[in-house]
Amino acid sequence: MKVKYNKEVDILYVSINDDAVFESDEDKKGVILDYSAEGRIVGVEILNASKQVGNPAKVEYEFA
Repeated sequence: MKVKYNKEVDILYVSINDDAVFESDEDKKGVILDYSAEGRIVGVEILNASKQVGNPAKVEYEFA
């Protein structure tokens, strides 16, 4: 899994796996889900990230 934040365009992208994106769907305004050809979630893109999350440049990781 990879997390990328592009400050210039204020987009946060969470890549779930390396599958190619086949289809994208904006289920909620500003939140785009990317799907593989098999229907698995490939990634999540959050537009205007600085308004949607507290600090998009800060990443915390928890393994349980």
